[in-house]
Amino acid sequence: MKLTCAQFKKDFLSEIETLYSTALNDTSTIGQFIALGQLVRRYNSQSWTRTAKLYRDQHQKQVYYFSIEFLPGRLLASNLLNLNLLDTVKKGLKELGLDFETISRAEPDPALGNGGLGRLAACYMDAMASLKIAGNGNGIRYRYGLFKQVFMDGYQVELPDDWLHHGNVWETRRDNKSCLVQFGGNVWLQPQPDGSLQPQYENTDDVLAVPYDVGIVGYHNDITNTLRLWSAELPPSASESYSSQEQRDRISDITKVLYPDDSNSAGQQLRLRQEYFFSSAGVQSIVRDFCASHHGLRNLGKKVAIHINDTHPTLVIPEMMRLLMDEHHCTWDVAWTLTTQVMSYTNHTILQEALETWPIDMFKGLLPRIYQIIVEIDRRYREQQTPIFGKALVDQTAPLGNGQVRMAYLAVIGSHSVNGVAPLHTELLKTDVLRGLYQVYPERFNNKTNGIATRRWVQLANQPSAHLIDQTIGTDWRRQPDLLQTLLPYQQDDHFLHQLGQVKQINKQALAAYVQRTMGIKIRTDAIYDVQIKRLHAYKRQLLHVFEILREYFELKDHPQAPFVPRVHVFGAKAAPSYHYAKAIIKLINVVADLVNQDPAIGDRLKVVFIPNYGVSIAELIIPAADVVSEQISTASKEASGTSNMKLMANGALSLATYDGANIDIIQAAGAENEYPFGLKVDEVYDYYHRGNYHAADFYQADPELKRILDSLVDGTIPGIPTVGREIYDSLLRYNDEFFVLADYRAYVTQQQQISRDFQDQPTWQQRSLANIAASGHFAADLAVARYADDIWQVPHERLN
Repeated sequence: MKLTCAQFKKDFLSEIETLYSTALNDTSTIGQFIALGQLVRRYNSQSWTRTAKLYRDQHQKQVYYFSIEFLPGRLLASNLLNLNLLDTVKKGLKELGLDFETISRAEPDPALGNGGLGRLAACYMDAMASLKIAGNGNGIRYRYGLFKQVFMDGYQVELPDDWLHHGNVWETRRDNKSCLVQFGGNVWLQPQPDGSLQPQYENTDDVLAVPYDVGIVGYHNDITNTLRLWSAELPPSASESYSSQEQRDRISDITKVLYPDDSNSAGQQLRLRQEYFFSSAGVQSIVRDFCASHHGLRNLGKKVAIHINDTHPTLVIPEMMRLLMDEHHCTWDVAWTLTTQVMSYTNHTILQEALETWPIDMFKGLLPRIYQIIVEIDRRYREQQTPIFGKALVDQTAPLGNGQVRMAYLAVIGSHSVNGVAPLHTELLKTDVLRGLYQVYPERFNNKTNGIATRRWVQLANQPSAHLIDQTIGTDWRRQPDLLQTLLPYQQDDHFLHQLGQVKQINKQALAAYVQRTMGIKIRTDAIYDVQIKRLHAYKRQLLHVFEILREYFELKDHPQAPFVPRVHVFGAKAAPSYHYAKAIIKLINVVADLVNQDPAIGDRLKVVFIPNYGVSIAELIIPAADVVSEQISTASKEASGTSNMKLMANGALSLATYDGANIDIIQAAGAENEYPFGLKVDEVYDYYHRGNYHAADFYQADPELKRILDSLVDGTIPGIPTVGREIYDSLLRYNDEFFVLADYRAYVTQQQQISRDFQDQPTWQQRSLANIAASGHFAADLAVARYADDIWQVPHERLN
C-alpha cells in the first residue's frame, strides 16, 4: 500500500476527531492506539474484502487451522510492517510529537495462548497469508486468556488478564455467522420411512457460538486472511431456558479462561465443553460456507482442509461425521471418506497426560450424539483391523479403551496425515507413543519440522539486527529467509562482526533498562545473558539452570578474588495453576534470585532476573538480548520440537542444548562447533527406562559439588524454603529424579564453564553468533508452511524463490 506521510497525518487527526471529538493533545495513549488501530484497519479493509472475493471466485481450496491456542502478540507493528507502512507511520507520528513505541506499548498483549503451541499457530497464520494460501484460523476468544502472573513472596499468583478491557480494535463481530452448539440432553435414533435413522434431541443445553474475525495481513502482497475466534453466549431461547445466574455462568465460563483447572471433574467437564464448543462451531461454519458456494458435498475433500493442531480440536472428526450424516444425510461410508480426506493432525507431544483422554461416563453425558458416533468409529476400526493386526494391538490403539475416550488415537484414525514436528519427535511417535497406530497406518506418518515467523522475531523484535542485515546482503531475505545463509562469508569480516556485537549491546541495554524500570534490579550489559524462557514444567528442567546459578554463587562466595565472567540469568515462565511442583520451582527461583541479588559480596558479577507475566511482548525484548540459550535443556525425548530455540538462534544466541526435539536440527544446521550440546541421548534415556537401573542417589554421592547444591535446599543455606526445598530435594533423591536432572548435571556444568571461557574471545563469539543467524532461515515458518501446503493440504502457494 502506498501512503504519504502527509496523508497519514491528515487521516490520523481525522480519526482522533471522529472518535473523541477533541484535539490530539487531549487524548490518552490508549486512545491514540485505538485511533491508530482503527485507521490501520480502514487502510486494510479493501484488501480483506478483495481476498475473500478472490478465494471465492477462484474456488481456492481453503485451509482451516484449528488450535485451542493462538498467541499473536501485539498486532499494530506487525500489521504496519506487512502493509509496508511502518516507516511512514513512525515518521508521521514523530512529526505530530508522538512516539510510535509508546503508543504500541498501549496495545494489550492478547492472552490467547500459553507458549509454543499458540505462538506456532500465530506464526503459521502469518505465513499462510504471506504465501497467499487461503488459510483460516479457528479458536476461542477467551475473555481473560491464561492469567496475569504476579509474584507474592516469591510464589506465583494468578490474576485475571483483562486484555479486553478496552475492547479489541482488530476484531469484527459476525452475528450473522453464529452457530448453535448443543451439549447434554437425550439423543436417540428414530427410524425413518426410507429405513434410515434420524437422531432426535431433547432437553439439550444450547450455547450460541458468536464469531469474532481478526484480519491476518500478508507480507507486502495485498492478502488478508481470517482468524476466527468464537465466544460463548446465551442462545435466543435464553429468557425461557436460562433463568438462573448459575446457568448463565455455565455458558460464559466456556470462553472465560484458557486451560481451566482440570484437577477435578468439574474442571475436566469445562475443558471438554471448550473443546467441543469451538470444534463444533468451526465445523458448522465450514460446512455452511461450503454448501453456500457448491452443489452437494462430493468435492468437500478437494476444497477443504481441516488441520488439528495437537489433540484439543480432535472432536472436529466426529462433529464432521455428525453434520454429514445427520444434517446432510450422507451414508456412513461417504461421510467417513469425506472426513478422512479433509482431516490432518499434528501431534506436539509424547507426554501421556497431553495426549488427552476423557472418562466415558462423563463424555457420554456431555456429548451423547458425539459419543454414539465415536462408538461406531471404534466398532468399525476393531472390525476392520483385528483380523489383520490381532486383538491385542487393536485393543491398545482403539478410540475407546480402559473406560476412556482416547483423543490422540481418534485423531490418527480419523485423519489422512499425522505429523510430528521434528525428526526425532516423529521417530518417537512411530516407535513409542503411537507405535501401534504406525503399524496400522504407516503411510499417514510424516515429519514437518516447526518454524517461526522471522518477520516478527527479527524484523520487528530486533530492528537493529534487521537493518544491519539489510546493509550487508540487501533486503530480499525479508521475503526469502533462506537467503540469510549468504551472511556466512562475513564471518571473516572484522567490521561486520564488530557491528554485530554493537547490535547485541543495544538490545542488552534495552532489556537492562526494562528490568531496572519494572523490577528495580540493575544489571550490567557486558555480562553473559543466559536465558530460559518458556512454560514452567519439570521436564523442561528449569531446575538444572537453578543449580548452575547456585554453583556460580557458591564459587563466588568461596573464591571472591578469583576471576569470574559476569552473568545475568533471565527467566520467564508461567506454571499451570494446578501444577504444584512447577509452582514450587518458581518459588525456588525467586528465593535464589533474592539471595544472589541482595548479597553485597556478589555485587553485579551475578544477577538473577525472573520477569513476571512472560508473553510475546516480553519475549520480543528478551530474545534479541540473549547470548546463550540455556533454555533448551529438556530431558532427551521429552520436547517435541521447541520454537523459542529457533527465535533465539535467529537473534544470534548460541544454544546450550540437550539432544532433544529441534535442538538436534539446529546443531546440524549451524554446526556443532557453534553450539553447546550436552547430556543423555534418547537411547540412553530409554535404556534407563528399560533396565530400570537409574539411581539418582549415585550421582548425588559421587559429586561433592552437586551434593552441596542439593543439601542447600534443606540445610538452611537458602532461607525461606523449608517446605519447597524439601519437596524438590525429595523429588530428586527419594523419588529418583524422573527427568534425569542429576545425570545431566556434570555435563551441563562443563559446557557452562566452557561458555564463560569462550565468551571472553568476542571476535570468535560473534563468528559463532553469525553462524546461528545465517542458519536460522532454515527454520522459517514460511518454509514449514510451504511443506504443509505441498505434502498435506494440497493447496497452491506463492513460491519463496
